[in-house]
Amino acid sequence: MVSTTLFTALIAALPLALASPIRAVVEVRDEPTFNATLEARSAPRLITGPWQNFPAISTWLTFDDMFEKNQNSMKSTGSTWDDIGRINVAIRESAKLGVDERVILGIIMQESHGNVGVVTTTSPDGGKTAGLMQCTGCPGYPGQHGLSQDKITAMVKGGTQHYKQNLKNWGDKWSGESIYPALREYNSGSVNTNDLSDARGATKTYVSDIAQRFTGWVD
Repeated sequence: MVSTTLFTALIAALPLALASPIRAVVEVRDEPTFNATLEARSAPRLITGPWQNFPAISTWLTFDDMFEKNQNSMKSTGSTWDDIGRINVAIRESAKLGVDERVILGIIMQESHGNVGVVTTTSPDGGKTAGLMQCTGCPGYPGQHGLSQDKITAMVKGGTQHYKQNLKNWGDKWSGESIYPALREYNSGSVNTNDLSDARGATKTYVSDIAQRFTGWVD
């Protein structure tokens, strides 16, 4: 027979047992997930919340180091070493529009892994997104490699112009305050500033993945 004291203690403990757990800012993934179309993999962690939760620019790799770490991944897609060298040139040229080279590279790796012959995809609204940065209205060369510098630069510059407009929408600052919300907008078109992993029908891990590319993650 359960005593009155024990019964009272059990009842008092119920609210704690039934309470919802507090959601952590960083979720750890045991297994990577894959995008069947572009073979994109999600980073081991999912960073959520506002831009302040994402890696500060001071923690990012240099562009040269980041590019070097990603060259083999680009090569594995079918891009030639000449293609890869031309991507580097195209990024440096496109950065003159006022976008950090590392941000351009991060978008390229997230969208196409540096495959200059990446497929052209169709967005939910029926628009075509093409090229290294998978942007609307950008040129694309599905299945083709060994492209000219002009073609590769056109793909990168087109995507950078799109992102630059997103950046302007968020203050056009050289800081996470503008960069991270602009990445969310580039992917989903709308932004929940309280949670940049709120995909609103797009890719939940998009900003989190690119942020971790800045600090050295490679897939």
